[in-house]
Amino acid sequence: MLQTSKQTPIKSPFNNATTAEKVMKGIDLRGKNVIVTGGYSGIGLRTTEALANAGAHVIVPARTISKAQPVTERIRNAELGVLDLMDPASIDRFAEGFLNSGRPLDLLIECAGIMFPPLNRDRRGNESQFSTNYLGHFQLTAKLYPALKKAQNARVIVMSSRAQSWNGVDFADPNFNGRQYDPKVAYAQSKVADALFAVELNKRAETDGVQAFAVHPGLVPGTGLGRYTTHNGAVRQAVSFVLNGMHMTHLVNAQHVIHAKLQHQDEYDYFKTADQGAASTLWAATSPLLTNRGGVFIEDCNISQEVSADSDSKYGVRPWSIDPQAAERLWGIGEKLTGCRFLD
Repeated sequence: MLQTSKQTPIKSPFNNATTAEKVMKGIDLRGKNVIVTGGYSGIGLRTTEALANAGAHVIVPARTISKAQPVTERIRNAELGVLDLMDPASIDRFAEGFLNSGRPLDLLIECAGIMFPPLNRDRRGNESQFSTNYLGHFQLTAKLYPALKKAQNARVIVMSSRAQSWNGVDFADPNFNGRQYDPKVAYAQSKVADALFAVELNKRAETDGVQAFAVHPGLVPGTGLGRYTTHNGAVRQAVSFVLNGMHMTHLVNAQHVIHAKLQHQDEYDYFKTADQGAASTLWAATSPLLTNRGGVFIEDCNISQEVSADSDSKYGVRPWSIDPQAAERLWGIGEKLTGCRFLD
């Protein structure tokens, strides 16, 4: 049974084909401070570029400085930081450095993530996808919260995925201590956790003027997120160049449309360029249409349609990804596993 909530599409002027440039047209972010995790590659990089072009000062934290520095050096208004989301001490150092600068934080965009790795654990024993995609960002948000509050009208954007439709969070064993590890199940769980984090964060932070949104960017092939599915880096770069650099995704999508029609199907997979993939994140971060609508799941530059748990649709947000009771329960797990308590 579907819940009665704000999780209903609105009259957005944009759609699945909208680009970052179109979303950001007329947006002025001069004087705003932004942090974008994962902001030096793929969708995160395009997000960083668009925000910087709009006048924002963008801090891009990275674990591997040698990879990020050549990218951030060519972006005006960009600043490089050091952050490893699987290392609690690294998170604390990064956050402390930002807080010591005395700057408010207007936007916290949490793009960094990993997908389908073999079983690995952080120093506290947490499974790597749950640790990187959810727990690391939970701790980062907690530590940076004074700066978010200081900004007034700040927004936190948490990257989710279509994988949220596969399965929910196993609250009894989120770290696969007793059940067999499945990288796809673990990835889906982490992305549901991200969506639930936005739900509960928004509820707790509303009185401080902080809104939170979960975003599914779309299917963007050839990004670094797929490094565990395509082990050959040269192949991944070639795919990215053909589909993103040469803007050939529309040909693949046309083939999918034809196949769907021949099979009498109403839905089909459509790929996006990194530029199109960043559009929903940027819309969530900047659109005035979303004022007082926080806590929702967004896809294709609109509030996603809530669908039933047994839906076979490729789209829409599942009940377990926006359930307020599950969100509150997950918050408790986040506090326990990171040792961070905030917004009690």
